[in-house]
Amino acid sequence: MPAMRFSLLLCVCCALMACGGLLPKCAEAAKARHFKWEVSNMFWSPDCEEKVLIGINGQFPGPTIRAKAGDTIVVELKNALHTEGVVIHWHGIRQVGTPWADGTASISQCAINPEETFTYRFVVDKPGTYFYHGHYGMQRAAGLYGSLVVDVADGEEEPFEYDGELNLLLSDWYHESIYTQMVGLSSKPFRWIGEPQSLLINGRGQFNCSLAAAHTPGTKQCATGGNRHCAPVVFPVLPNKTYRLRIASTTSLASLNLAVGNHKLMVVEADGNYVDPFVVDDIDIYSGDSYSVLLTTDQNPSSNYWVSVGVRGRQPNTAPALAVLNYRPNRASRPPALAPPATPAWNDYAHSKAFTYRILARAGTPPPPGTSNRRIELLNTQNRMDGHIKWSINNVSMVLPATPYLGSLKMGLKSALAAARPADTFGRGYDVTRPPANPNTTVGDNVYVLEHNTTVDVVLQNANALANNVSEVHPWHLHGHDFWVLGYGDGAFPGDAGYAARLNLKNPPLRNTAVIFPYGWTAIRFVADNPGVWAFHCHIEPHLHMGMGVIFAEAVDRVGEVPKAAVSCGATATALMADDHV
Repeated sequence: MPAMRFSLLLCVCCALMACGGLLPKCAEAAKARHFKWEVSNMFWSPDCEEKVLIGINGQFPGPTIRAKAGDTIVVELKNALHTEGVVIHWHGIRQVGTPWADGTASISQCAINPEETFTYRFVVDKPGTYFYHGHYGMQRAAGLYGSLVVDVADGEEEPFEYDGELNLLLSDWYHESIYTQMVGLSSKPFRWIGEPQSLLINGRGQFNCSLAAAHTPGTKQCATGGNRHCAPVVFPVLPNKTYRLRIASTTSLASLNLAVGNHKLMVVEADGNYVDPFVVDDIDIYSGDSYSVLLTTDQNPSSNYWVSVGVRGRQPNTAPALAVLNYRPNRASRPPALAPPATPAWNDYAHSKAFTYRILARAGTPPPPGTSNRRIELLNTQNRMDGHIKWSINNVSMVLPATPYLGSLKMGLKSALAAARPADTFGRGYDVTRPPANPNTTVGDNVYVLEHNTTVDVVLQNANALANNVSEVHPWHLHGHDFWVLGYGDGAFPGDAGYAARLNLKNPPLRNTAVIFPYGWTAIRFVADNPGVWAFHCHIEPHLHMGMGVIFAEAVDRVGEVPKAAVSCGATATALMADDHV
């Protein structure tokens, strides 16, 4: 065979293999998408009150990343904060093969020091609605977040149709700095952060006034005075079209409910996974959640309509956030004729459960393994330690080390883990309906070592806090994995008795964040098939700061070469002086 002909045939064969044998996918190869970011403090007025926040390239929220499944994201991140480190977590991206890019300080990497630059490089392997945020201290609550949208790869199609997209990144906002908040959470006596002053939609809100004052007696009409930072958010739409609303919540504390006046919402995606479509009037969205819903503009085209976001799960002291669904060609400034949708009562948990229980996997979603190799039961409690208030898991409050676990475990440092490993369960006699009989706790690393490719069940048990008749909502987020949500229950987890019978193994949804309702439990299942060290924690910022989390270490010996820049701090920095790689 002539050399040229053989070379051409070899190139065609390689191209077919690279595209999985499907020529349409070869229309455009996966790309590397490069971003150059600088993180810094800046003055901003998210709710028309000027404060200092953390932004990226002078923007708040940070720049939106848009890519296609299979693309490589490259972010060259410079820390221009004056006195503190920074990292960014890519929420919902599994980081297969790149655990050092997960962006969790003390777990997957060292914090990036002031004036230093670190390059994140990772593949976005599946389409979906995601976001990114700071994961050092409480920097997410200071505004360090933005949207990350992954479209289907070329040649692929979504399993639903729509005419346009609207992006809604939801957050809460405090006027008190995160530094004051953190000092209060660690002080004696304890000082709670309280409820947020405002809710934000795409980084904009209004404090101490309402855009819909005409419908809410006793409130002041907002006058933003042309301040672009807090100008009302407007979503322009055309009549008789279907729009995909990509919704994500990066709140520090608040659980939220979203509704659009007079419009139904069809839920089609949750946390980057397709779900069996269902129609609702409103959705609950907890910190760490993301959804796609379809909205059809089939209402009176001469009107505009309110998009309303209110607080759930806590007695609200924060006004709903409002935006305008602007039916073109109506003026965006034309107030909607109807009042904003009312947020369900904050403690209407029946409403919350009815929504959550309807989220099931779309046909074609991979089913979970039929059984598990290990079950870890985690009891969430509020405790005291030396006069401080902590959140604990199985009576141990998590603390993080100076040396990132990924580096210390990869290098086999003896100091990486404490000798005593955390418990896989808690006492069956614990009364979850009352404050802890013994409120005292201790601190520990809370690192669970998982065997490679084993199937792990985790049961999250909620309980009464220190005060009588108080049990809070806790949304838990797992890094490095999606998991199947197998089931929920009220009261104490029953243990082996009836456990299997209560699990949904037919069509459980794949998620990366799951809610535990007050006095209830939630069961999830995942396969430990992604070597690395992964955080699993309550996504409420002050709860994580107070110790509400654990770590899963999986087959760290199988992790490839780790960039020195990721782990050159603490004990690994000394060890690296004798070697040039990890």
